[in-house]
Amino acid sequence: MGNNLYTEDSIESLSPLEFTRLRPGVYAGDTTYATQLLVEIISNAVDEFRLGHGEKIRVELGEDGMVSVRDYGQGFIPGAYRDDGKTILEAAFSVLNTSGKYREDGTYEGTSLGSFGIGSKITTYLSHWLHVITYRDGMEEDLWFKEGVLEKRKVEPTTKSDGTLVVWQPSEEFFTNVEVEIGKVQSLFKTIACLCPGLTIELHETTEHGKRVTVYESRKGINDLVDDAVKNKEIINNRFVMNFAEGKEKMDMVLTYTSNYTSTLIPYVNTGLTEKGPHITQIKAVFTREFNKFFRDKKWLKEKDENLTGDDIQEGMYVVFNITAPNVSYDAQVKSTITKIDMKSFTQALADNIQLWLKNNEKEIKVVADKALAARKAREAAKKARDNAREKTKKKEKALKFDSKLADCWSKDRSKCELYITEGDSASGNLKTARDNEFQAVMPIRGKMLNLQKATIEKIQKNAEVMTIIEAIGLELNPKTLKYEIPSQGLRYGKIIIESDADVDGAHIKNLFYTDMWNVCPEVILNGYVYAGVPPLYKITMAGKYHYLKNDAALEEFRQTHVGKKYQVNRLKGLGEMDVEETEETLTNPNNRIIKQITVEDINAANILFEQLMGTAVAPRKQFIKEHSKEATYAI
Repeated sequence: MGNNLYTEDSIESLSPLEFTRLRPGVYAGDTTYATQLLVEIISNAVDEFRLGHGEKIRVELGEDGMVSVRDYGQGFIPGAYRDDGKTILEAAFSVLNTSGKYREDGTYEGTSLGSFGIGSKITTYLSHWLHVITYRDGMEEDLWFKEGVLEKRKVEPTTKSDGTLVVWQPSEEFFTNVEVEIGKVQSLFKTIACLCPGLTIELHETTEHGKRVTVYESRKGINDLVDDAVKNKEIINNRFVMNFAEGKEKMDMVLTYTSNYTSTLIPYVNTGLTEKGPHITQIKAVFTREFNKFFRDKKWLKEKDENLTGDDIQEGMYVVFNITAPNVSYDAQVKSTITKIDMKSFTQALADNIQLWLKNNEKEIKVVADKALAARKAREAAKKARDNAREKTKKKEKALKFDSKLADCWSKDRSKCELYITEGDSASGNLKTARDNEFQAVMPIRGKMLNLQKATIEKIQKNAEVMTIIEAIGLELNPKTLKYEIPSQGLRYGKIIIESDADVDGAHIKNLFYTDMWNVCPEVILNGYVYAGVPPLYKITMAGKYHYLKNDAALEEFRQTHVGKKYQVNRLKGLGEMDVEETEETLTNPNNRIIKQITVEDINAANILFEQLMGTAVAPRKQFIKEHSKEATYAI
């Protein structure tokens, strides 16, 4: 990770096609499968139905990832040219930020899911080829794209029904798997049918048993979604159903309570599933406010009692809603997080409807209230137990109680102490026997470490293996920044040595540790605490003496320098297969072992490299492997 000079020659200008193909994950999200391309095209077809054009969508999944989507909407005007010399259809599938859905006062009234003008373009850009045909008023326009570039156009009369047919084949250059995730697609179509009663989606597949056609449609809307989700659960109240419409704004909601202890809220906006946003927090706030108010009116909550929390009230709640709203803003093309939405009319309508429902279902709501009060009691008891446990912990000696499998050392000189971290008990067993107890400690990781690249503090603290390491080495959490830091007296060990087998799996374990430590507290690496142990791959027995070799290159060199001599070569299977003598000779003896300090010369380059190799985007990782595969070795 050397220094790189930044000059005027570093500046590049890329076309939208070039940028999308260089960074497909920016628009397509997860590139493990090519599912998102189908999501983009089907979203446009659904928008047509919501406008009252066409009641059927036909989807066909072919060989080598080929997908076909036929809608029966309005279609584009065939052969209608723009000022830039492109037809409307060509622009819709090749010119970024081109859409008929931007204006709130337009045909779509700003309520379309596909409002960025991006989706159909990325399908074109990230496919080997794409063929689109639009039918309208007895004419059709055919376009053929290859690697994102228009190759052929045809405009001619047709007898086919209005609408649009899109057929494409995703490129393996951008997707690990060019097929769609069939389970995800089936779930998506079922959901769309429930959110759009009256719409029929036909899914045509070619399976090992022949052709299969699945039809998705719904009569009861989101009630069907809830029915399916709670069919095996005990229901404790009459269902709340809300259908609100005012101008461009609509909200359908179904809510029920089960005897479960978890809560589920599934929020759709303009038929798209969302994960975060003000619409979720504001709707939850309405639930909390109105339920507390009703419980107090009924004296189920005493004057001296504090209000129930949202978690208390939502225990056992299962709710699905779909909002149709204009001018919704999202954080990215995949539209999982909403950044802006006007919720005023929705929250007021919800409050009015909830109040009426509570009043008309007092008997069942009393059961809900009792459940919420029990939830609060359990929460308070759990908090008291945690506080007591923390207080007891403070009074204990500063001995490590968190992991009985840690075999600690005796020395009080932190700079001389070493901690060996291994995967599993078998790898650590001989290390514990072979080590020098005065300054060498050993701790096995009890499970696979998760990839915590760009992880939040909550995700870090939920990972037992990482938290065990954090506590063992002595990192401290800064309550203000919520980041782990090295205490003023330093870590408990001057060296943290990661020992794993001399193979690909072992290298992966090491890389996971580096990634997680970089995200937890990069100073641990930057300050030189982390070392990679290099176990031998071969054991040579010659004339009653042993020689240990770390890799194939060392073995080949040994053979060349000992031609004509008798010796025996044994490949070491892993740390767990080595005996105590071998472990001491090659791993714990400071005079013989090989350990390499992990260093970073350029922090920015390190951040980029960690994201490239351990991030969610697949394409940059594939490109890195292509460029550096010839340099790879098993040696650390």
